[in-house]
Amino acid sequence: MAEEFNNLPEGCIATILSLTSPRDACRLSLVSSTFQSAAESDAVWHKFLPSDFHTLLSQYPSSSFPSKKHLYLHLCQNPLLIDNGKKSFQLDKVYGKKCYMLSARTLFIVWGDTPRYWAWTSLPDARFSEVAELVSVCWLEIRGWINTGMLSPKTLYGAYLVFRPSPSGIYGFDYQSVEVSIRIAGGEVSKRIVYLDAERGRRLRYQIVPRRIFNRARFLTSVEAPLAEHNSNNNCNNNRNNNSFDFQYPNINNNNRNNNSFDFQYPNINDNNRNNNSFDLQYPKERGDGWMEVELGDFFNDGEDDKEVEMGACEIKSGDWKGGLVLQGIEIRPKTVRH
Repeated sequence: MAEEFNNLPEGCIATILSLTSPRDACRLSLVSSTFQSAAESDAVWHKFLPSDFHTLLSQYPSSSFPSKKHLYLHLCQNPLLIDNGKKSFQLDKVYGKKCYMLSARTLFIVWGDTPRYWAWTSLPDARFSEVAELVSVCWLEIRGWINTGMLSPKTLYGAYLVFRPSPSGIYGFDYQSVEVSIRIAGGEVSKRIVYLDAERGRRLRYQIVPRRIFNRARFLTSVEAPLAEHNSNNNCNNNRNNNSFDFQYPNINNNNRNNNSFDFQYPNINDNNRNNNSFDLQYPKERGDGWMEVELGDFFNDGEDDKEVEMGACEIKSGDWKGGLVLQGIEIRPKTVRH
């Protein structure tokens, strides 16, 4: 079978490879020298580039690449600033699907133009010329929009809030959850609960999982029985009510979770959130570029109609002040591809 494929014209092999994916083309280039030559050809990599890549590159007339493969890899590794530097475009390296990031300037931010609440600044390692630093607000609301016509069809996309703590540190988000949402025009809103304080999230997770619940029955069995036997001649049982044994049992009933009678901190959730599958304790993750991200939700782009997708993060219920967050933008990138 391998010999039969090797006997095919290189152009025919290139056509076959162009119907696969960039990853598969690279793998198949190891089959033989003929496959390698075909896999490097512009005919293959031209198919992997988006149909409108000429329009995207028109903003950079001086750009030149020795081959379509070099252009493809460049777009995967180097985000291309578009729309006067307010958005960025790049390709997913595995499948060649489109990825976008909306800068903070393109987003709707409540009180975003009020220096008392938000400050606009620049950072050397930021993708855009400006980022938004949250000074202090009690009403946090961030929203962004993108049209599905800009994205690759038949693709499941995820939206991610990209941010980092300010040099002074993030505050007000340690125990306070944030509601994030995503919605395609004409569809239902998908909501979930996330936490924006990554460090606090790690500590909270370790408190919840490994910590054992105080077992009153076990304590009575292991402590009171030996004491009762040892002090049987001293009326120990009668003296217990007279505070001769001064151990204080922690009060961990549901009514006292918020009165600090027990030093366990509960995440800010309720039964309704648990029923809606939002009790999954999602925390920010570190990106390869040094920033943090948290998923806002996902949606499937069927490619049939051009629809508007709205994404957002909101915390307005607690009334608590919070700040110390530097916002770069919202990234929309593929999660999986459906053929």
